[in-house]
Amino acid sequence: MKKLFKFILNTIPRPILIRLSIVIRPILAFLLRGNRFTDPIDGKSFRMFLPYGYGNQRNNVLSPSTLSLERHRLLWLYLQNETDFFQSELDSDPNPNRIKLRNAETNAALKVLHFAPEQEFYKRFKKQSNIEYTTTDLLSPLADVKADICNLPFKDNEYDILLCNHVLEHIPDDTKAMQELYRVLKPGGMGIFQIPQDLSRAITFSDDSIVDQKERAKIFGQYDHVRVYGRDYFDKLRSIGFKVIEEDYTTKLTPEQVEKYCLAKGEIIPVCFK
Repeated sequence: MKKLFKFILNTIPRPILIRLSIVIRPILAFLLRGNRFTDPIDGKSFRMFLPYGYGNQRNNVLSPSTLSLERHRLLWLYLQNETDFFQSELDSDPNPNRIKLRNAETNAALKVLHFAPEQEFYKRFKKQSNIEYTTTDLLSPLADVKADICNLPFKDNEYDILLCNHVLEHIPDDTKAMQELYRVLKPGGMGIFQIPQDLSRAITFSDDSIVDQKERAKIFGQYDHVRVYGRDYFDKLRSIGFKVIEEDYTTKLTPEQVEKYCLAKGEIIPVCFK
């Protein structure tokens, strides 16, 4: 199965994979149902999760029902438990310590801009009455607005929340992309910019001389990645102007939850504010 999934990931273009997965997901969810692992996004449980990886395959990481990976489930839990992202009424929050994203005076819907929207989030976010949800990407069939992240067609200070996850490692000029993210985010707004990161590296690594796709997948984790981010990623975001919280959210969950939800222990969520 691991070889099959690796072959599929490395040969079929992502827009086509997105369309095919709509048909395949219900079949996989039925065949793998069980009670060992649970996807917190839809609450469904399975005897195993699927392997995933363009280079090295990781076991038990891809949810059969939502096709979420570790990072998606971690982000879902963070938004659900630590912010008012899913909250419809401001005065009904039992947790006073959550990050408050909505304006208490206007109680207006949050304007959310989601880059390269993930399938497991797309329909769920679209249905939320408490957010005004816009998606953008150059190629994704789920994008409302086809746009280059380095030249966004949006006004300054337009969005309350930006979700831009596992995008920047694809962008040659990530400085320009970060500047655009900063420009369109409202003062006081929040952005979450997850990336594949090697925390053992102090300095981000890139090498444009490596052109072989198999070699790039081996070194960068995926054939279309242009760098491996190190610990300096957070300081680069700060240099753009963001206030950055390096949120190691798995430390706030129990070991049993980390295992049950198939999370990557120690993964950092970059929570950024303007």
